[in-house]
Amino acid sequence: MGSTYGDWLREQREAAGMTQQELADEAVMTRSHIAHIEAGRRVPSKEDARRLDKALNTGDVLSRFRPGENSRPVGSHFEAALQFEQQATMIREFALSCVPGILQTERYARAMLGASFPPLGDEERDKAVVTRLERAKILSDPVSPVVWAVLDEGVLRRPIGSPHVMAEQIAHIIGLMVSERIRVHVIPFGVGAHPLLQGMVSLMSFEDQPPVTYVEALLTSQVHDAPAIVERFHGAYHQALGDALPSKESLALLRATAKDYEQHE
Repeated sequence: MGSTYGDWLREQREAAGMTQQELADEAVMTRSHIAHIEAGRRVPSKEDARRLDKALNTGDVLSRFRPGENSRPVGSHFEAALQFEQQATMIREFALSCVPGILQTERYARAMLGASFPPLGDEERDKAVVTRLERAKILSDPVSPVVWAVLDEGVLRRPIGSPHVMAEQIAHIIGLMVSERIRVHVIPFGVGAHPLLQGMVSLMSFEDQPPVTYVEALLTSQVHDAPAIVERFHGAYHQALGDALPSKESLALLRATAKDYEQHE
């Protein structure tokens, strides 16, 4: 990520006689987030850039020249997390009802996007599928990022697409587990309540910057970088991980579930 954008932001802030904290207060952001943008370690979301423009009276310059403004199409609710996902050295996912995006097969992704509201046109859906598959290319590197996924059993039991689509999707996850590219743990229904029942969570760690947590619900999402909040999500994640099946038992459950879907094709 280049630092030209961050340098210009810092110059405008200093020209306005504002500290990072003062700008953060005016733009409804955190001081650490401002610092990371200025250092070139993070890219502001569209809304962040709009608020920065307003706070610094820079018209729409920060919005118009925001890094990645003309990059691959992603859902607006995910946009803030995309850059972090590509930079992370470790990603710990929790999914409640569907397979995490970086683990999805093409047909599973297409079925998921086909259920969007409002409906996507064919071209828009094709572009979104390509983007999702492009995201998954981070797994092409055999070592980094390290990826752990904790899946609620509902992810495996909810039939997205068709039995064949589900069998193929679960087989894909099994392949990544067997090759030791990812670790997967399943929280069985029998556990009952656990601390991550309210939505999807992605914990991302980096080589040279503090960790962030991305939380997503229906059409809404937020990236958290405040240390206290990130620490709470880490605690919740590891508590849920303690309730999950060990890796070998999770693999056995995935294999049995894939076999069930194959028998219903």
